[in-house]
Amino acid sequence: MSAPAITPVFVRLKLSLLRNGLRQSGGRKAAYITSAVFALLFAALQLIGLIALRGHAHAESVAVLALAVLGLGWAVMPLFFPSGDETLDPTRLVMLPLRPRPLVGALLTASLVGIGPLFTLCLLVGSVVAVARGGAAFAVGAVAVVLALLVCVALARAVAVANVRLLTSRKGRDLAVLSGLVIAIGAQIVNFGAQRLGASGLGELDPAAEVLRWVPPASAIGAVHAVSEGSYGPAVAQLALTGGALVALLAFWSRHLTRLMTSPDGSTLPGAESAAKERSSTGLARLLPAGRTGTVMERSLRYVWRDPKTKAAWVTSLAIGLIVPVFNAWQGTGSVYFACFAAGMLGIQMYNQFGQDTSAFWMVAMTISSPRDAYVELRARAYALLLITLPYATLVTALTTAMLGDWRRLPEALGLSFALLGAMLATGAWTSARFPYSIPQEGYKNVAPGQTGLAWISIFGGMMAAALLCAPVIALTIWLNVSADGDDWTWLLLPAGTGYGAVLTAVGLKLAAPRTARRLPEILTAVSKG
Repeated sequence: MSAPAITPVFVRLKLSLLRNGLRQSGGRKAAYITSAVFALLFAALQLIGLIALRGHAHAESVAVLALAVLGLGWAVMPLFFPSGDETLDPTRLVMLPLRPRPLVGALLTASLVGIGPLFTLCLLVGSVVAVARGGAAFAVGAVAVVLALLVCVALARAVAVANVRLLTSRKGRDLAVLSGLVIAIGAQIVNFGAQRLGASGLGELDPAAEVLRWVPPASAIGAVHAVSEGSYGPAVAQLALTGGALVALLAFWSRHLTRLMTSPDGSTLPGAESAAKERSSTGLARLLPAGRTGTVMERSLRYVWRDPKTKAAWVTSLAIGLIVPVFNAWQGTGSVYFACFAAGMLGIQMYNQFGQDTSAFWMVAMTISSPRDAYVELRARAYALLLITLPYATLVTALTTAMLGDWRRLPEALGLSFALLGAMLATGAWTSARFPYSIPQEGYKNVAPGQTGLAWISIFGGMMAAALLCAPVIALTIWLNVSADGDDWTWLLLPAGTGYGAVLTAVGLKLAAPRTARRLPEILTAVSKG
């Protein structure tokens, strides 16, 4: 007696999961419907736009690059949105009598149900219409659409099953917080690309398309274009590449699925040797000052390295602080003063210092019994931030200056950066005590419900105050640059800005310390709400 087919069962299971998920709450249903409408609307616009490119000289380059980016999105989606599809976790099936090979086919078919595959299908159809000319090209296009769609889905499944132990753990779920970094960097890259295309036209895409048309799944569209040009040999090779990629992904998926369903889970159990090594490691502590200052600095630096949301905030600030000045300098439209963006992005990390501790702040609060204790606590946190920010801001400023070839302005740019950093440390310490708010540890929100106003006042109010505090240094910079013999004295802006920033930091910490000591109960209540 043959075993019953499991593919229809998994398709119905996927539909049931979608339906039951929408029944959980009205808010979830509204969010799903809204996101589906926007995704399908965007897919329709993509389809219309690609069809409108039909006959354009660079239509194939646009289609190939679009499909390459889409394939990359399918690859990273399981890493940053592991909870987006509950069927991505095959460990829920380990107790069932299922063989990996038919299970792969069933899961692949079930994966074709959803908004993502429909969006991909629209883009693929639009790409084929944009580049195909003649009946043979459309026939190849039909095969290309199926192969490319299956490659995208199989790629997502293969990545998910290879990392499923991580993605289903708490640390793995916290990895999704880094999606903000991907979005931030991606936005800057898209902005840079749009500016280049606006200045030079779609022909700028041709060199990249020449390479990517041989990389699956974009090679499927390359095959359609090759048939349209009468190049049947390259078309066969590109289709073969796409088909080979699909076979390789399915084999990789099947092998890891077999291993996953037959081996014990030891991914979350650290080895005794590594744990003992970590406990005995005191290298960081030896490099820091003794006493409370060193202890607080070490704690702050460990938060940066270990806490997912703190790490995400730092990595995002580091990346954007580098991308904005460097990309603008690369385009030849930037200024050395854009390097101040690096100091500004990292200075934001001083805001809401106690909210970063969440409910664990009560242990810190127990050690603060006087304004002196509060001052040492805030000063040590500022030192930990400066340990990263000072060399980073210097590096970004030097790199931007080198790309622009304007070494004469390096001292004044560094002076402005250090003055801005000092102002943000000062206002950050004060707003941390005056407007603390909680940061939820789970999910994607960075502000607890009901505290959005506090967050806006703390961050944006503090940034405006920091800008006003930097006014004397900014005015001095402008005066030296417009005066007749001011160029000979612009080097003074480096020591002046550094000293001014240090004074602002010291004054800000002195003013924030008494308020912190007085408001400990209110701060503890505010940061524990998440």
